[in-house]
Amino acid sequence: MAVNAILEARDIQTLLLMRYPILYVDRILEIVDGRRVVGVKNFTVNEPFFQGHFPGHPIVPGTVLIEAMAQVGGIFVSRTEPERGDHVMYLVGLDRVRFRRPVIPGDRVVFELDLLKRRRDIWKVRGVASVEGNRVMEAILIAAVQSAVTETVS
Repeated sequence: MAVNAILEARDIQTLLLMRYPILYVDRILEIVDGRRVVGVKNFTVNEPFFQGHFPGHPIVPGTVLIEAMAQVGGIFVSRTEPERGDHVMYLVGLDRVRFRRPVIPGDRVVFELDLLKRRRDIWKVRGVASVEGNRVMEAILIAAVQSAVTETVS
């Protein structure tokens, strides 16, 4: 069942634990429950990592693109199984990661993730990131979902 859910920043913050400067999802454009999600990140020149990566030739680090894709996946899981309540998603594996071209300040990256397989609390998705219809990255992400546990320190 398709859900044309446009989730804005405030909605996303209710679904993810991340906050600035490590929240890399600006909007969710589409969710097809249990099958697919499409999210967006607009990379501006004000991103803190551009100061050092690389001065005079700023590009988005590959690890940031992977993290952004994983966060879109986290929203997908949260929206697919809202009854799970407090849970944390851990990225446990990456396969077939390829970077096709640099992402630079001003680029709007669209992340499209499709569920490949799910077994209990392990989710495997295929993700493609594109800018203006051109593929910039692709990967298979494997994540484990666990209940959030709070520990007290004595």
